[in-house]
Amino acid sequence: MKIGFLEDLYLEQLQVLLDSKGQLISVLPRMLEDCTSQDLREALEEHLETAQEQAGRLERILAGTSKISSVARQKCIGMEGLIREARRIGKNMSPGLRDAAIIAAIQRIVHYEIAAYGTVRTYATLLNDAQCATLLEQTLEEEKDADRDLTEIAEQVNGDSPSLADLPRIGTAEGLEVKRVA
Repeated sequence: MKIGFLEDLYLEQLQVLLDSKGQLISVLPRMLEDCTSQDLREALEEHLETAQEQAGRLERILAGTSKISSVARQKCIGMEGLIREARRIGKNMSPGLRDAAIIAAIQRIVHYEIAAYGTVRTYATLLNDAQCATLLEQTLEEEKDADRDLTEIAEQVNGDSPSLADLPRIGTAEGLEVKRVA
C-alpha cells in the first residue's frame, strides 16, 4: 500500500497495532504459566482479557473504514522483537527473578503500546474521527493503567528478589568490596 496521505498512515498503523495485539495475546498465556507471584498472575490475566477486548475494538475501527479492502495485513516487527525478548526469560531463574523479568518484558510491551496508541489517537483526532479517537483514547488509558499496576507489583517483586547486596561481605581489595558467591 502506498502511503501518500495521513489516512493511509493511520490505517497502516491500525493494522500494525492489530497484529501486535494478536502477538501479545498469543504470548501472555505462557507468561502466566511462568509467573509465581499471585498479584502478577492476576495482573496478567486482566491484561490478557483487556488485550482481547482491545483487539475487538481495533477490528471494529478497521471495519468502519472505507479503505480497509485496499490495506494489506501489516506485521508488527517491533512487537515481534519485544516478544522474542520476552520468550528468552528462562525457567532457570529463581521464581522472584523470573517474575521481575516478566514484569520488565511486559512493561516494555506496554510502553510500546502506549506510544503507538497515543499516535493513532492523535491521527484519528486530526482526521476528525471523534468516535475512533475516543475508542483509541480508552485503549491508551487502559495501557497506562496496566503500566501503573505493573510498577506497583514490580516494587514488591523486585524487593523480594535476591541481590548481591544480600550476600555477606568477606573483605575488600583495592577499594572494591568482595562478596562471597553462593
